[in-house]
Amino acid sequence: MSNPKIWLSSPHMGGTELSYIHEAFDSNWITPLGANITEFERDLENYLCNGVFVTALNSATAAIHLGLILLDVKAGDVVICQSMTFAASANPILYQGATPVFIDSELETWNLCPIALEAAIVDCIYKGQIPKAIITVHLYGVPYQIDEIRAIASKYNIPILEDSAEALGSSYKGQKCGTFGDISVISFNGNKIITTSGGGAIITSNHQLKKKAQFLASQSKDEAPHYQHSKLGYNYQMSNICAGIGRGQMKVLEEHIVLRRAMHDFYVSLFKNIPGITIFSTANPDYFTNYWLTSILVNPSETKNGITRETIRLTLLDSNIECRPLWKPMHLQPLYKNYPFYGNKIAETLFENGLSLPSGSNITDSDRDRISTVLLKLLS
Repeated sequence: MSNPKIWLSSPHMGGTELSYIHEAFDSNWITPLGANITEFERDLENYLCNGVFVTALNSATAAIHLGLILLDVKAGDVVICQSMTFAASANPILYQGATPVFIDSELETWNLCPIALEAAIVDCIYKGQIPKAIITVHLYGVPYQIDEIRAIASKYNIPILEDSAEALGSSYKGQKCGTFGDISVISFNGNKIITTSGGGAIITSNHQLKKKAQFLASQSKDEAPHYQHSKLGYNYQMSNICAGIGRGQMKVLEEHIVLRRAMHDFYVSLFKNIPGITIFSTANPDYFTNYWLTSILVNPSETKNGITRETIRLTLLDSNIECRPLWKPMHLQPLYKNYPFYGNKIAETLFENGLSLPSGSNITDSDRDRISTVLLKLLS
C-alpha cells in the first residue's frame, strides 16, 4: 500500500465553517446575497485596516478584471504586469482588449524589478502611450519592493493594481498586503492561506468604488422593477455559502500563517548543510511574509552528483509528495510570447532552477519525516 499523498498546499478547515453554512441553509440564503457575505467582507476590512472596502467575489481573477475596469482600462491600452506570476494576473488584460507589457523580476523578492519597470514606462511614453495601470504581485506571499514601485508609479501618474492573491497576512512596515494598491485583490482559492473553496475579493479605497464593483459583479442590473441593463456586467458575485466558509476560515487565519512560517523554518533547518540548495527567504525586517509556499533554488554545479530541480521534483513525485516548479514567466508562455518584455533573464533563471515544496498549514510531523527522509537520501 502506497503512502498517502502529501499535497503542495491543501485546504485546511478550522472547524467552525459548517456552522455558518448551516446558518445560510436555515435562513434559505443560498444565493450571492446574505449575512455571511456582509460579515465576511466586514471581517476582512477589520483585518486589513487602513480604511479599505472589501467586495467578495467568486475568484481573484474576477477581482483583477473588475480592477482593470475600475481603472478605466480599455481596448488598445497598455498595462504593465510582472512576468513571473500565475496566468490569472495577466489574462484579464486580454479580457479588456488591452496590451500586456511584461517586466522581469529582481533577486531580493523575485517580484517586479524597479529598473526594468521604469525602462518599460519610458519606452512606452516614447512610443506615444502612457501605460494605464501597473499590475504588481507579492509572489509566494513575499511583498514586492513597495516603496520603490510606488515612487515610480507616482512619478508617471500610473495607478497600481496590487495582486495580493498569495499574500493575505503578509505585511510591509507593519501595513498589510492588499492595501498598497490603488485597487487590490486577494484570493481564497482552495490552495491559499484560507479558502472559500473558490473565491476572491477586490479591495477599494472608498465606498463609491465598492458600490461600482458590486454593480459590475451582479450583471450591472439597473435600479428598475424589471431587469434592465445599460452597461456590460459580469456574474462575479460570491455565494453566501462560500462566504460562510470564509467566516470560519478567518478565525484560523493567524494560526495558519504561523504554521506556514513554521514549514518554512523546517526547510531552512533541513537544507542548512546541503550544498547547492538556497531557500527563498526575506531577511529585511521591513518584510513580514506568510510564506504561502516555501521555494528553493537548486544549483546543479554545487549539488551532489549535479542534482537538478527536476531530479528533486521527480524523486518527490515517486514518493507521492507533490511539489511544483516556480511559475513559468508570462513572457515565456505560448499565449504571451509575442508581447513586449523588459529585463534580463532573472525570472527565466528562477523558473529553470526553482521548486516550490509542500507548505500547507495541515502538514503533519509524519509528513515532515517523510519529506526529510526522501530529500536527505537524495541530497546528502
